[in-house]
Amino acid sequence: MTTEQKAEPYDPLRLCVYATIALLAWLLGPWALLGFAGLGFAGYWKARRAGLTRSKCVLRDTRLVLGYLGLLALVAAAAIVNSLM
Repeated sequence: MTTEQKAEPYDPLRLCVYATIALLAWLLGPWALLGFAGLGFAGYWKARRAGLTRSKCVLRDTRLVLGYLGLLALVAAAAIVNSLM
């Protein structure tokens, strides 16, 4: 890198994304959790069928990620049903 080229400063976009997701979860409650878990599950399901076995997710193994997201979706669905009763 020459002295004339300057590195771009770090953009903490992920933190903004996390804050937005937290806001939606707070406002929409279990409906938001069900939606995000469903989207994540569908995305990982498609990626696994395409051959992805290791993820950048902390859980690493896509089977564990699918189990985690499926469990979140079940908990959200149970909370929604419980709130309707």
